[in-house]
Amino acid sequence: MPRVLFVASHRPERSPGQRFRFEQYIGALERAGWVCDHSHLVTAEDDRILYQRGNYFDKARFVRRCHGIRQLDVARMQNYDVIFLYREALMTRSIRYELKFRSSRAKLIFDFDDSVWLPNVSEANRRWSWMKDASKTSKLIGLSDLVFAGNEYLADYAKKFNSNTLIVPTTIDTEEYQPKQMVPSNGPVVIGWSGSITTIQHFKYAIPALKVLKDKYGDRIAIRVIGDGSYAEPILGVKGLPWNKATELDDLRAMDIGIMPLPDDEWARGKCGLKGLQYMALGIPTIMSPVGVNSDIIRDGENGFLATSTEEWVAKISRLIDDAELRLRVGAAARNTVVDRYSLKAWQERYVGYYDQLIRR
Repeated sequence: MPRVLFVASHRPERSPGQRFRFEQYIGALERAGWVCDHSHLVTAEDDRILYQRGNYFDKARFVRRCHGIRQLDVARMQNYDVIFLYREALMTRSIRYELKFRSSRAKLIFDFDDSVWLPNVSEANRRWSWMKDASKTSKLIGLSDLVFAGNEYLADYAKKFNSNTLIVPTTIDTEEYQPKQMVPSNGPVVIGWSGSITTIQHFKYAIPALKVLKDKYGDRIAIRVIGDGSYAEPILGVKGLPWNKATELDDLRAMDIGIMPLPDDEWARGKCGLKGLQYMALGIPTIMSPVGVNSDIIRDGENGFLATSTEEWVAKISRLIDDAELRLRVGAAARNTVVDRYSLKAWQERYVGYYDQLIRR
């Protein structure tokens, strides 16, 4: 039976990118006869030190332990037909382990879903930025036998270094992501955003519009932020909720309208629309900034809305607040879009086929 080793930073079911890029496909690969192993670096204990300022000795020990894990991967690499690399083997400037993998008999797949060739270091780890080298992305792409890029913008970059690049969009398991039951409610219309500690900066682009809406509608609306439990915006009555895998779907289903604001910059253009696709899969009417792949996902006014200026955000969210039938209609169209074009069901046969073709080549 063919074997694949998934090399990634985070433990299973922790990182959104990993969950929706490859972890949800493991079942399909196993049903097709593949043996799948997962090698990760970051434990639950590490989460508590990596995204806070300080903890320098703990972080240094973490890096040393990461080298040990990757050395074990090198020791067993000849056991695999494919080594799948999600973004990088180490969260440092080093590519030593990727070079080792390249020297094995295994085919190397490189997968990325962000503009990771651009510098992007969290505030908590700014002093460690010297250890990072975003430019190594082009080297890793060039080393690989096959590249999976999350959208056309990323694929255009990858093809400069490797012609064997395929677009594999971020997808949703629509069997798991079932829409909430729509029942009449006298409660407020909930406008929601979901992300993480590292992407909370993007929510802030919506704040000017949300302040106008709060002044306009008062207690008729509520604003929900998921992913950063430390975040608060008292003017909007927002206290962030931490991400929790056990309650994730119910937390999302509490939204009546989902928002995905983004700046129009190089990093954001590489985004694969995950937040919006999650809302849409649950039948939640969604408003996105028309940045990158978002403009491909959304047909404005049909399966969602696109908004650029504060005035546009206010006008389009207001339409959804005022019209429950519109929310239902747009949400249903959004769900259909995900099922047809961005679902695990729509992509799993092709995805497994790419692995089979690679080892036969």
